[in-house]
Amino acid sequence: MKRPRFIAEQARHAKGPLGRFVAFVMARETFAGNMRAIDALDVQPHDRVLDIGCGHGRSLGVLAARATGGHVAGADPSALMTEIAVERNRKLVKKGRIEVAIAGADHLPFADGTFDKALCIQVTYFWKHLDAALQEIARVMKPQGRLALMFRTDADKAATRAFPANIYCFRSLAETVAALEAAGFAVDTKHDPAAGQPEEPVLLLATKRAAGSGS
Repeated sequence: MKRPRFIAEQARHAKGPLGRFVAFVMARETFAGNMRAIDALDVQPHDRVLDIGCGHGRSLGVLAARATGGHVAGADPSALMTEIAVERNRKLVKKGRIEVAIAGADHLPFADGTFDKALCIQVTYFWKHLDAALQEIARVMKPQGRLALMFRTDADKAATRAFPANIYCFRSLAETVAALEAAGFAVDTKHDPAAGQPEEPVLLLATKRAAGSGS
C-alpha cells in the first residue's frame, strides 16, 4: 500500500497537530531500529554523542543513560520535533546533559571534532545532497569517532515504491558506502555481494579516519 503523501511530508518535516501525532507513532515504530544502532555504537560513559534527525527524542534519553559522564545532542530540522524532544527529556535538558538543536544534517551547529559517536536512523531519504550531509557529519566528529547509519536501500523495489518518489530518495548500498568513504569514513560493515541482499534496513558502522590517513 502506497504511503499517503501528506504522511510522507510529515515524516520528512513534522508540523502542526498531525505532525505531533506522527511523532507519537514514530516513537514506537522506530525505537527498535534506534536501539539496534545504539547497541552497535557501544556508547561509553564519557562519550559525547550526536543523534542526527533525532525526531521525537526517545533515543536521547537512552543515550544519556549510557553516556552518564558525557553529553548528548540531538539535531532535527523540524521545530515541532525538537520541541517534542525537549519535552520528553526536560529534566536532562535542564541539567545540561542533553541539548537539542533545530538543524539539518547539512548544517550542524557544532564545532569541529565535537563528538565521539553519532547515529542517523532512517533519515537519509530526505537529504538532497548525501555527500554534503556526510561531510558535515564527519566535520563535527572526532578522529576515530564512530557513526551508525541505518537506512533502507533501493534494493527492494516493491517496498520503496510504497513511498512518494518526490519525497523519499532510496539510494543503493554501494552509493552510500562510496559517499561515506569520500567524506572521510572507513566503513566497517561492507556487504559481501556473494552473500545475497543484506537485511533491510541496512545498518552501516563507520569510523572517521584520522587526518592524513588514507584508510
